[in-house]
Amino acid sequence: MWGFLTCMNDVLIPHLKELFQLSYLQSMLVQFCFFGAYFTGSLIYFVISYFKGDPINKIGYKNGMLLGLIVAAIGCFLFYPAARYSVYGLFLSALFILGLGFTLLQIAANPYVSLLGKPEGASSRLNLAQAFNSLGTTIAPIIGGYLIFEFFAIDGKITAAATEIPYIIFTGIFLLLAFLLFRIKLPDFRSEETAEKGLGALQFPQLKLGILAIFFYVGGEVCIGSFIINFLALPDIMGLPEAVSKNYLALYWGGAMIGRFLGSISLNQEFAAGKKALYMIVTAAAVFLLIFFIVDLNFAQISTFLIFIGINLLGFFIGKSAPARTLSIFALISGGLILFTIFSDGAASMWTILGVGLFNSIMWSNIFTLSIHGLGKYTSQGSSLLVMAILGGALLPLVQGALADAYGIQHSFFVPVFCYLYIAFFGFYCQAKLGQVKAEQIAGGH
Repeated sequence: MWGFLTCMNDVLIPHLKELFQLSYLQSMLVQFCFFGAYFTGSLIYFVISYFKGDPINKIGYKNGMLLGLIVAAIGCFLFYPAARYSVYGLFLSALFILGLGFTLLQIAANPYVSLLGKPEGASSRLNLAQAFNSLGTTIAPIIGGYLIFEFFAIDGKITAAATEIPYIIFTGIFLLLAFLLFRIKLPDFRSEETAEKGLGALQFPQLKLGILAIFFYVGGEVCIGSFIINFLALPDIMGLPEAVSKNYLALYWGGAMIGRFLGSISLNQEFAAGKKALYMIVTAAAVFLLIFFIVDLNFAQISTFLIFIGINLLGFFIGKSAPARTLSIFALISGGLILFTIFSDGAASMWTILGVGLFNSIMWSNIFTLSIHGLGKYTSQGSSLLVMAILGGALLPLVQGALADAYGIQHSFFVPVFCYLYIAFFGFYCQAKLGQVKAEQIAGGH
């Protein structure tokens, strides 16, 4: 549901753009309010942790996740008055509250998954959890697009009421999830080290660089997802209507699901190399078939995506299960694919931008775990700073929206190109730093 509601923004943007006759820049306020809530919520959390100590370590990770689910439910319910009165500002307010709920989930859930187990397996565990998040982002364009563009559209016309019932349903689901989480027994992890007040987390260089990496990763991923439906509608690209292009948007997010399941296997240190390769190939085929049955496209329309899955597997094999190295490789491939999108047209341009989803897959998990590695008592504070950096998803789509209004959608994709170049740098830095630490440990052993 976390992934589902986040990806629903990509469906809402063209819907609200047409409903309220917005420019690209104005329609990107959807992402600005939603992801801006991450920054606002994380800033509040950070200020509290600075003066009072880490709240999550006091109330527990489970209670933090419960609070996040309840706030998210409130945000969903606020779509009811927004749709009833058909006011763009109310839609943006509801998205902001929804984003605040997800902020609490981010701060509590990510370090919880990372800390429950050996540190060297953190990236693998977080990729596995994120893979199910990606299942939500994959089905959201199909289900959400059908509900808004078709099922609740009146005589084929775009109306504000199309969002009313779907988001009431989402409210009920979040409340049900909160109840189930409350009833389920989970390990009550608390840091054995007492969290100190102050800005101790910022003494770690990997965290400071990781904050920027999260900023650019979320910004780049959201920029692409936000513009895909409008991009595929361009006559010189594909000229597709919204009801069809939503299926290709699902393919973009489905690629992230494939990559995250593969990342969970690739970064797992307990599998032998031969067995790991076999598991990855079988998993890639199985998840591709799942996506094929989800999207409303025939095999001929989707088969080209198999080429990019092959490139994705090759990237994992070259990365050799090293989170930092794999991150750099994927970032460079993503930048190259987007450049091809900018300077080509037709189906080739469509497939290269959709292929980026596969390489976005492990970025959040790898950046997050590389950034908080070794933070100890500052882990939750560092987590809140990383979540604060989701601000990139609020600001960079506005920049791309302004460029799209001025120079066209295709050339506006230079924004995510810059994002992936920085992520590649961060991966190279972490790889060098980890190599240095390992060398010092070996030298110390001798």
